[in-house]
Amino acid sequence: MRFKGLDLNLLVALDALMTERNLTAAARSINLSQPAMSAAVARLRTYFRDELFMMAGRELVPTPRAEGLAASVREALLHIQLSVISGQPFDPAQSERRFRVILSDYVTLVFIEKVVERVAREAPGVGFEFMQIAEDFEELLQRGDVDFLIMPEPFMSKHPRAELFDDVFVCVACEGNGRISESFSFDQYMSMGHVVVKFGCSLKPAADDWYLRERGYSRRVEVVVQSFSMIPAMLSGTARIGTMPLRLAQHWAKTTPLRILDLPLPIPTLTEAVQWPMLHNTDPASLWMRQTLLQEAARMAPFKQAFPALARQSVCLESTAA
Repeated sequence: MRFKGLDLNLLVALDALMTERNLTAAARSINLSQPAMSAAVARLRTYFRDELFMMAGRELVPTPRAEGLAASVREALLHIQLSVISGQPFDPAQSERRFRVILSDYVTLVFIEKVVERVAREAPGVGFEFMQIAEDFEELLQRGDVDFLIMPEPFMSKHPRAELFDDVFVCVACEGNGRISESFSFDQYMSMGHVVVKFGCSLKPAADDWYLRERGYSRRVEVVVQSFSMIPAMLSGTARIGTMPLRLAQHWAKTTPLRILDLPLPIPTLTEAVQWPMLHNTDPASLWMRQTLLQEAARMAPFKQAFPALARQSVCLESTAA
């Protein structure tokens, strides 16, 4: 079918090429032969009067023109898929939908396993693909390459979102750490060796590190790990301490000799939220999964009810800092 001189099938080919960055893989993904895909590339180049892709070894490198077209093409195809092709009512019990979700190990351990258990009962054909939080998560959302992103709300982009649950940061130490006193002070916290988290290849600091740096404080960092879940193992048999979310600390304390202490820093309460691509806003499958996520999050006790002593301390510390 042509629209103003453009064969709309070529947009499917262009989207596959932008996704795969390889001619053979792109052809396979849309059930075309390699010669047919090569012909599609030639026609795309003729229509847009641009090379669109250059070869770098076996990889296709898009030109600026192709990069500029990518988001609009993907948006148009997603709109057709969700609004025209997938207009059928969504039946979870019969569906074989696979949801791609970006999330942290923290969310996996304290929340998402309950969601997976429920979905296995109510929609046994539905599957999940869980992905680590990557630097390009906003691009993945924009392209509709993922269904959901779960992470702290302040780091999210313009796409629709909803709050899931809250948490608070605490200090953790090995249960046998003899350097911890009953009245754990800020000075003592700063004087001890720390296990800290830095995320991704860019080594983004966690909330505690960011808070201290903003105020000109510097800790003695002895171990750097990639996630909060790695902290407990690095504390065992040492005099080091770490900082992590309370719900996760309680999870590890069930199987690890871990001591949990009030954090002598007024770090704001952590709010985890779920975000989805704007184009999925009315997708029946996305709506069902959103409802499931929110219902399971509602079953978790709110922070101020589950941990009243720490909640009062957090408010007190925030007032002092102000």
